Formats: sequence, structure tokens, C-alpha cells
Amino acid sequence: MFTHVLIATDGSELAERAVKQGLELAAQIKAAVIAVTVTEPWPGAVADGVMAMSPIPEYEEAVARGASRILAAVAETAGKLGVACETVHVADRYPAEGIVELAKARNCDLIVMASHGRRGIAKLLLGSQATRVLAYSAVPVLICR
Repeated sequence: MFTHVLIATDGSELAERAVKQGLELAAQIKAAVIAVTVTEPWPGAVADGVMAMSPIPEYEEAVARGASRILAAVAETAGKLGVACETVHVADRYPAEGIVELAKARNCDLIVMASHGRRGIAKLLLGSQATRVLAYSAVPVLICR
């Protein structure tokens, strides 16, 4: 049924559990995997009422190092399970947008990701990337808690 699975992670403990579940599923169904981590754009600075989006080099370097560390751990786990796994760092995008865009661009037929399961005010204030992915994805989404 699924042959190309996108697994999204932010490197958190919760996301690691979703990565493990996604990789185990991919191993069972013999699907290829794209593991993705998405890093948000630099928030920018306001000068004279205008938002300037010039990224700070230190920020870019830090997120690139973090993304490399997160994705290396996924690739290592995938290798142990015998799962073909490509890793992708999508920079300067909001997570839900980056995940959905990559899934579409790479013809993925399933997205696997974690959700904190926030409800009520916490969900309203903090938002939910998983909810956004569910809303915008054209392919099935497996949410792990």
C-alpha cells in the first residue's frame, strides 16, 4: 500500500518514538523513507517599522548542525533496520509547510510524525504542526503519541 514514507522529526523524545515507529513500519512494508527536519526562518528584526529578514550566520550554522545531528540519528536507526532512508533538512520554512511541500515534491504516500496531543487553550496558543499537516496534506498522515 505505501511505498514512499516521509518521517518528520524535530529531534525531541516524542518525535524519536514516531521515527522508530515509522521506520519499523517501513521495514515491514518494504517502503523507502525520507526523514525530514524543518527549521523555521530567522524571526528577523524590525527597523523603521519594516521587517528585515536577513538571517544571522550563527543561527543558520546552529540550525544546520542541529538538523545534521537529528538526521544522522534517524539514518543510523534506519540502517540498523535495513530501511533505505534519505535525509532532508528543509530550512527557512515553518514545519507544517515544509513537511507537506516535501511530501508532495517527493511523491510520498504517507507522512509519519508525532503530536504532543495538546488540547484547548494550549493548542490554541501554541498551535499544532500535526494539525496543520493533517489539514493541508493530500496523503494519509500517521500521528504517533
